[in-house]
Amino acid sequence: MTLSPTSLAAEFEPATRAGWLALVEKTLKGAGVETLNSRGPDGVTIAPLYDRSLELAGFAPAPRVGERPWDIRTRVRHPQRALAHDALLEGLAGGAASAILALRQAGADGVAIASAEDMDAVLEGVLIDIAPVALDAGFLGPLAAQWLSEAAKGSPAAPLGFHLDPLSAFAVSGESPGPIDSHVISAAGTAARLAAIHPKASLFLASGGVVHEAGGGPALELAFATASALAYLKAMIRAGLPIAAAADGIVIGVAVDSDPLISIAKLRAARMLWARMASACGAGVQARIEARSSRRMLTRADPWTNMVRLTVACLGGAVGGADAVVLGAFTDALGLPTAFARRMARNTQLILMEEGHLGAVADPVAGAGAFEALSRDLARAAWAKFNAIEAAGGAVAALRDGVIVREVLAARDELSAAIAAGEQRIVGVTDFQAAETRPAAVEDVPATGASPSPDTRLPGPNSHCPALTQVSLEDLAR
Repeated sequence: MTLSPTSLAAEFEPATRAGWLALVEKTLKGAGVETLNSRGPDGVTIAPLYDRSLELAGFAPAPRVGERPWDIRTRVRHPQRALAHDALLEGLAGGAASAILALRQAGADGVAIASAEDMDAVLEGVLIDIAPVALDAGFLGPLAAQWLSEAAKGSPAAPLGFHLDPLSAFAVSGESPGPIDSHVISAAGTAARLAAIHPKASLFLASGGVVHEAGGGPALELAFATASALAYLKAMIRAGLPIAAAADGIVIGVAVDSDPLISIAKLRAARMLWARMASACGAGVQARIEARSSRRMLTRADPWTNMVRLTVACLGGAVGGADAVVLGAFTDALGLPTAFARRMARNTQLILMEEGHLGAVADPVAGAGAFEALSRDLARAAWAKFNAIEAAGGAVAALRDGVIVREVLAARDELSAAIAAGEQRIVGVTDFQAAETRPAAVEDVPATGASPSPDTRLPGPNSHCPALTQVSLEDLAR
C-alpha cells in the first residue's frame, strides 16, 4: 500500500504579507503597522515582521572545520597557582578545548604569575599543542607572552593566544604605568618577535568587551573593537610585520548576553566591519572572533537564573559564528566559581554543541529578514561610530579625551531608564523575584601574603583617561 503525503495547509489560502498587514491594520483600528516597531539599542528599529531577505550579509561566515564547530574555552583565574593548575587540568579533561589564563593585575583578580617559573608550574601537564592556552594579562601582556612562549618552546606550531590588549587595560584602569602609546609599541614589538617563533599564534585581542561591561551599546562596542584592531594593526606594521601577517594575528573580542537577537547580529556585524576595514588596509584576512559571556548581565540576587542567561549567551555566540566561546560561571557575580559552577559552564556548551547541533550549519540565520536587517543596521551604526573615533584621533585619543566614556555613560543611563520604566524586564531582579533563594556557593580564597607583581612601568609620564568601570545588573536596575 502506497501512502501519499498530505498537506495540512492545502485547505487554506496561502498566507501573504499583504494579508497579514490587512489583519494588523484592522486590529489596530486603522493605525499603521509601524506602531508595532520597537526601538533596539543604539536607535536601531526592530520591526514586528520581516520578509525573507534576498540580500545576504556582505561577509563570509566562519568555516566549520574539524570535529568541533567552535572552540570551547575555559577561563582560569584562581589567584593560587596550585589551585589554578588544578582548575586548568579539570577544565581541559572535562570538555574544554583550550584555556585562558587571567593573570592578576592591579584592581583585578587572576592567577598570581610573576615569572617564567610560575607559568611553567601552572601549565605543568598541559599538552599545549593539543590544548592551546591564551592570556588575559593587561599591561603584563608582553612579559606574560614571553613566559608563555618559553613554556611552549617544545611546541612552536601550537596555536597560542598571546592576546595582547593594552587598550582594554588602559580603559578599565584609567591609567597606564608610563605612556599608553609606549605600551602599544612595546606590545607590537613583542608580537613581531614572537610571530616568528609561533607562526600560528594569535597576537592581539581587539576587544570591545570593556565598553559592553561598562554599560555601552553594541554599536560602540563594535566600533571600539574595530578602532583597537586598527591601532594594533598599524603598530605591528611599524614593528616590521607584513600587513597580512599582522591582520592574521588579531582576534576580535565581542560580548554576548541574554538577548540572542542582538548577540547574533553583533557577531555577524563584527565580521562585516572587519572585512571592510581589512579590505581598506589591503589585508584580505578573514576575521577570527572570540565571544565572551557578559558579566554585566549576571545577577547577584538570584544567581540560579544566570544559568538560563548563560545558555542564551552561548546560543548567540554559536549561531553568530564565533570561533571560540568563553562562557562564565553562573556565580561570577558573587566570587570565584566552584568546581560545580565551572562544570556547568563547560557542560552548557557541550550540550548545545553535541546535542543541540548548533554548529551543524555555518551562518544558520542567513536570509532571515530580521537578522539580516539588524546585522546591517548595527554594522552601519558601528561604522559611523568607528569613523568618529578615528576622527577624534583613534582609540587612544578617544579614550584619553573622554569621547568613549561619555557615550558609554549616556547609553548606561538610557538602559537604566528603560529598566526603571518597565520597558526592559529582568527575571529575578525586577520581575518574578524569588521569595526565598537558595544560596549559591563560591570558592573560598584563604588569605595569603601578596606576592610581588612584575614592574610593567615604561619610561615617561603615566597616561590617564576616564575609566570604564564594570557595572552589574543590580547597578543598572537601581
